[in-house]
Amino acid sequence: MSRAPFESLVEAHGARVWRVCRALLDEADADDAWSETFLAALEAYPTLAHDTRIEGWLVTIAHRKAIDVLRRRSRLVLGEPPDRLAPDATVPGRARDLDLARALLQLPPRQRESVVLHHLGGLPFTEVAAALGASSDAVRRASSDGVRRLRSLMGGDDG
Repeated sequence: MSRAPFESLVEAHGARVWRVCRALLDEADADDAWSETFLAALEAYPTLAHDTRIEGWLVTIAHRKAIDVLRRRSRLVLGEPPDRLAPDATVPGRARDLDLARALLQLPPRQRESVVLHHLGGLPFTEVAAALGASSDAVRRASSDGVRRLRSLMGGDDG
């Protein structure tokens, strides 16, 4: 099998997969989860059904791999991300991204996962619900509560 179609898949969806991994993990662990996501996807790609929604499939794999990394590391760093992630004034938006990462780490796991999978991963609530083993209503509520809490944490309007 030619790898060209898979390489184009990585190019098309790599950034979204990275956002999902990075929202749940520090930068080094997100690198690991990103790599593991695409290794798993490469292995499964030849047998993938032609009507598969590729983006949703990859985001689901990324979420699972990020959770696997968290379990392997047996830690979830609450508080400040590592010093190597200090804001870089030369990179526009970097400080805001770090603020978001810090705020996401303060959310309860269900809210964080719902926000990450729906808002950063682009999955519809039905797919988020399936990935998390919850109802669509529960996921929608968790996402809404999570977004409201993020606005509060990041200094936006809460109402």
